[in-house]
Amino acid sequence: MSETKSIVVERLMPHPPGKIWRALTQDWLIAEWLMQNDFAPTPGHRFTFRATPVPGWSGITHCEVVEVEEPRLLAYRWGDGSESASGLKTLVTWTLTPQAGGTLVRMEQSGFRPEDEAGYKGMGGGWPRILARLEEISGRD
Repeated sequence: MSETKSIVVERLMPHPPGKIWRALTQDWLIAEWLMQNDFAPTPGHRFTFRATPVPGWSGITHCEVVEVEEPRLLAYRWGDGSESASGLKTLVTWTLTPQAGGTLVRMEQSGFRPEDEAGYKGMGGGWPRILARLEEISGRD
């Protein structure tokens, strides 16, 4: 088996876990900080993220909910929009840990293979900005 890499981004957000959980699991809020989607926080639910296509990417990401432990843990498989065996197949895991003054939000996208290097670099640069938007959306009433 080949060596895989992970992207890990942690951010202390000044909001309670419940507010962040809501932004992570409500499809209309996810659309504001990540992409359009048909997400439901139900293990086994298959959903897609949809964005504007760019060269080399269809704009569609096929996903499946793997684990839901409200309001602490959310995990879903994250594909690249292709149905081929060689396509990107990673796991995104969100962990929320209450802290003084807020919640430590940890996002890990694991399972990047050597042939996924372009996706690893692209997502590695994108996730910190995405978490900043998640924090902003989580702060809304």
